[in-house]
Amino acid sequence: MTSALPETALSREDTLRARLGLRPAGERLSPTLRLWGWIAPLAIAVLAGVLRFVRLDHPGRLIFDETYYVKQAYSLLSMGYEGRWGGEDDDRADIDARFSAGNTSDLTQRADNVVHPPLGKWLIAVGLRIFGHDNGWGWRFSTALAGTLAVLLLARLALRLFGSIALASTAGLLLALDGVHLTLSRTGLLDVFLSTLVLLGLWCVVRDRETSRATLARHHAQAAAPADQGAVGAEVQRETPTAGAGVRWWLIAAGVALGAACAVKWSGIYAVAVFGVLAYVWDASARRSLGEPRWLLASVWRGGIPAFLALVPTAALTYVAGWASWFLSPGARRRQWAAELREAGEEVPRSWLPDAVNSWWEYHRSTWEFHTGLDSEHTYMSHPLQWLVQHRPVSFYWPDLGPRAQECGAERCVESIVNLGNPVLWWCAAAALPPLVVLATLGRDWRAWAIVAGYAAMFVPWLAYPDRTVFNFYSVAFVPYVVLALTFTLGWLTGLLGPPEHTRGWESPRIGGSGRWRYAPLAAVLALSVAAAVFFWPIWTGEPMAYEAWQWRMWLPSWI
Repeated sequence: MTSALPETALSREDTLRARLGLRPAGERLSPTLRLWGWIAPLAIAVLAGVLRFVRLDHPGRLIFDETYYVKQAYSLLSMGYEGRWGGEDDDRADIDARFSAGNTSDLTQRADNVVHPPLGKWLIAVGLRIFGHDNGWGWRFSTALAGTLAVLLLARLALRLFGSIALASTAGLLLALDGVHLTLSRTGLLDVFLSTLVLLGLWCVVRDRETSRATLARHHAQAAAPADQGAVGAEVQRETPTAGAGVRWWLIAAGVALGAACAVKWSGIYAVAVFGVLAYVWDASARRSLGEPRWLLASVWRGGIPAFLALVPTAALTYVAGWASWFLSPGARRRQWAAELREAGEEVPRSWLPDAVNSWWEYHRSTWEFHTGLDSEHTYMSHPLQWLVQHRPVSFYWPDLGPRAQECGAERCVESIVNLGNPVLWWCAAAALPPLVVLATLGRDWRAWAIVAGYAAMFVPWLAYPDRTVFNFYSVAFVPYVVLALTFTLGWLTGLLGPPEHTRGWESPRIGGSGRWRYAPLAAVLALSVAAAVFFWPIWTGEPMAYEAWQWRMWLPSWI
């Protein structure tokens, strides 16, 4: 604990806090703003929950890649590891039909060839435990909950970034009404867990920016207190001889979130790297703003290294913890790889490692080869650049309705689930990217950099694999930053978003004028997004419709 600061030191601290873009020490938002800062995001999250949970049990059978992850989740509950379902000659559709009806007799004790860590499937297993394994609520409850929480989290993050309830509400509504996020929230896959955990990680890094800067301002104010201010000032000066950022608890929390993201899908590792660099750059810029001597060296020694130790080891330990069931299950895939080689008298690579760790390493090596060598053609594969405009969405569900083909009252009825983003969001956000990048680079806007970091972590790495078999639904991992990009640009264009501290060339065009008219562009985008969501709702949720009505919704040939 440090002693209370003298009055002059407090004013000095407030001056330094202002230089770092922080409010004066002890100043809080008005009760009304704090209240609405929770009421609006919570109300939007309730709406998102309704959209994600209504008729969650439809379709009443496994769809798309649920055939892998839901059954693997059940296997984890039953045996502690992912077992193989059926034999080599068994038809997967028949196995899925039996599983959907509650028959799990096809599960064998042979380890399945799984290519993703266990944590995401354990999260799906929570729903199976609560609602059972023979219905859509059990298969999809956890993903629907994660998607709903992501909307709340994004709205709160937007409030911290933009300081505007209107912009925060806009961000929350845009995510709630997006088709990519909605369909993944209503399907038992892993990707929405990855998206939510990475978003949580960024929120923690933003919180770390605030707390670490507040600590730096206080330490500098203490260190600058003149020695002749008496015993209190001298005591404070002795207690704070250096300008460290303190224990980075929020970075530790970010490490937990991002380590868990990696334990869902490996692509979470990019977020660890990018957000770690972001935290370091923010620390370095704070020290420079405070006029620290040798600020670049100090940012490495007093900022970068402690930040690394708070973030990376925590993420690594969390990731390893996500494999606990694998280490505890002798029958898991490759669990006995090293021991079996030794028993067969063959040479064991990396024999200096314990067998369990060596087998775990081999699991990772072989899985890495699988992912990097995946280049087979697929009907719905698409280039990552096409994701930015939702050029080639993936069809999750297109059943043969059989005798039900006329139940909708038309000559031919269909049910379809297409992982298509809300065109209003994605197309407007694509146009919003250039001003975002300009304000990040030329305007030195840290909020824009936070959004760019989201793209850099969850979108840009895919550009390095142009020949990989990849799909549009991967874009759910960065849709929160698509939303933030559009919201940021709308805020800048309308003047609802004020300039951050120490920016250059930052000036709003104020296209909506002043007063209430400033909100008109936001209202227009939201109104169009709502209209698009209503229009595309049937193909996001598999509602029966006439074939002609389905065709009306296929605006581009590439959507079919």
